[in-house]
Amino acid sequence: MDIKRITSGLLGFPLVLIILLIGNKYVVDILLTIVALLAMDEYLNAISKVCKPIRWVAYLSCISIAIVHLVPKESISTITTLAIPTILLVLFAHIIATNMKITFKDVAYTFLGIFYVVFFMMFVALIDGMENGKILIWYAIFAAWGTDIFAYFIGKKFGKHKFSKVSPKKSIEGCIAGTIGAILIILIYTYFINTYFNLNYSYIYIGIMAIILSLIGQIGDFVASSIKRYVDIKDYSNLIPGHGGMLDRIDSLIFLAPFAYVFFTLL
Repeated sequence: MDIKRITSGLLGFPLVLIILLIGNKYVVDILLTIVALLAMDEYLNAISKVCKPIRWVAYLSCISIAIVHLVPKESISTITTLAIPTILLVLFAHIIATNMKITFKDVAYTFLGIFYVVFFMMFVALIDGMENGKILIWYAIFAAWGTDIFAYFIGKKFGKHKFSKVSPKKSIEGCIAGTIGAILIILIYTYFINTYFNLNYSYIYIGIMAIILSLIGQIGDFVASSIKRYVDIKDYSNLIPGHGGMLDRIDSLIFLAPFAYVFFTLL
């Protein structure tokens, strides 16, 4: 049993719980910005093994999460639409400004990190700002971390069949158990909020959502692992004992967040 992993999880969860339950959307946005900056730094350090990332653009882009709820709702889609080509414009301008010392590969890897960390993380902030966002955001968290917890413990105990060379420690048994565990947690959570918060969420809809989000989250985990494999590192950092870096901890959550947001708009 990994004592460091369990201890850091038990210490970290109450802090996340307090901020998400008590903090308003602006406080949560600031928290997510800090998380994004930590994750971005880890990503840039990782890819610096194979390219020269344009750090200042990547770091600056993280600040957009802190101001997402300062922008009028009707303008968010327009600003987001403009932000993506603007970021690309600024990144490609470096190729000209540095006389090709910055290359297309540097631009591509940097842009991928901005889209992967910042754009995906922004959906976590958007979920928190929705009607009943304080309730809905836990569906995303349970889908990600519930899957991770069940996959880790069941896979460690009963895992016999390896899932992929991308992440050799993961087993088919663990992946299946992770999804089943996430479904159970989410359905129990739905019963609780339907009963005590006078809501009427469909168990069938929530169950289907739980399956899809759990599977997407696991793909997100493999995405993070594939990047680590490519640059030949074990963890993004040692920030969280037993878990690795911030990006190791949130890889599933940020990947499923955009899909969770769409599910919640249809709920």
